[in-house]
Parts: sequence; structure tokens; C-alpha cells
Amino acid sequence: MMDRLTKILDLVNKYKKIEVSKLSDALGVSQVTIRKDLDVLVKKGLISREHGYATLNESDDINNRLSINYDIKKKIARSALDIISNGETVMIESGSTCAMFAEELAKNKKNITIITNSAFIASYIRKYPDCRTILLGGEYQKGSQVNVGPITKKCALEFFVDKLFIGIDGISMNADFTSSDLMRAETVKAMTTSANHVIVLTDSSKFMQRGLVNLLSFDEVDYLFTDTDIPDDIKYTLENHKIKLNTI
Repeated sequence: MMDRLTKILDLVNKYKKIEVSKLSDALGVSQVTIRKDLDVLVKKGLISREHGYATLNESDDINNRLSINYDIKKKIARSALDIISNGETVMIESGSTCAMFAEELAKNKKNITIITNSAFIASYIRKYPDCRTILLGGEYQKGSQVNVGPITKKCALEFFVDKLFIGIDGISMNADFTSSDLMRAETVKAMTTSANHVIVLTDSSKFMQRGLVNLLSFDEVDYLFTDTDIPDDIKYTLENHKIKLNTI
């Protein structure tokens, strides 16, 4: 079923809006089955429904970003579990792959505490009873459902953890990870001072683009989890900066 859901997401992302009948024909299953699958995806917030159609969420909505490269992001999230032990407290910044990681963590590890500035992540994992969530306050960005700004930075400094997990929007070959949002970038920089290790979770598509502002230098990151489509030259550069790469 998960393979079929992934194929539906791929088709919805490709066409933005697609008829249930076309999904049924493309996947070789009944329209009743497709409607049940769409109900699952809508419940997860990955797509929207109109009468007879499946549609993509708004482009600035985190649910839309969650649906892009869903299967790859899910595998990246699961692979990052290997460096987490039961009973740990971790800090997780916003982003779609980070949200999937938070869910995998809440589902598969015991007595976990997650400190995050993402209201979306806090809501996304609320049903898991064995996971404690601490939501950092601040200025709320509606599209990404994340808190940023001076209050968030001040809250982050009240904690100290071993690991901080972040997402990125791109890289520059000046040895920087980049972000598309200045306030988010400033918040991430503050959060890094509260962690021993910084871990980037990202699919390889981010290596083909560059964000608007500097996020962190390569030297400030310890681990990076991504997929095997990472370009060889970028892989070589990151390894030269002593980043431990994990590819799926």
C-alpha cells in the first residue's frame, strides 16, 4: 500500500490536480481503492481533495513540501534513527524531512524528549504517548508553522542537548549551507549553540539549488543524512570538511 501511496503523491506533484479516474487507470486499481488511499493522504495533510480530484497543497504550505520526494525523505528520516538512543533529549528545527524524522523518533524510540521551534512538528507527533515535546515560543510564521525571532533564540539558549537536527534550502560552494529565510537562519544559528552536534537531514535535490542567506558553514555540521543522488563533487567537498555522510 505504501508503494501505491508514494506513486499517488508523485502523480499529484507532477500534475498539481488529477482526476480520481486517471489515478485509477495509472495504478491499475479501482476508484474505490484510490479514494481510500486519498483519504489516508488527506488525513496526513499531504494532499487536498476536490470532488473527483486530488490536488496539491499550496506551495508555501509545509504539507506541500512534505509530499515532495516523500519516499526518499521517509528513508532518510528512518536512517537517522541509528544515532539516537532511548531516553535521549534532542532538538529538531523545522522542515519536512525533520518532521518525518520527529515522527519516526516518536514511534520507534522510548522516553524521547523533542525540543522544537516547529508548531507543525509538535502537532504532527502529538498522538505518540512515549514522546515528550517542548515547543519553543516566538514569532509564528503561518506558512511553515514555525516560531522564529529573538524570543525563540532566547528560549533555545535555556537548553543544552547532544544533537540538533536541521533542514536546509540549498548550498553554496563557498562552503555554506543556505536558507531561504533570514529569521529562520538566525534562529538555527542560535539553536546550534545549545547542541554538541549538528545533523543535517535533506534530500539531494537541495544540492542543486542555493538559498538566499547563509545558514551554517560546512565546518559547523557534524553529520549529513541524504540519498545516493548527491553529486560526487559535493560529496567530496563535504567529506573534506569532515562531515560524516550517510546515504540511503
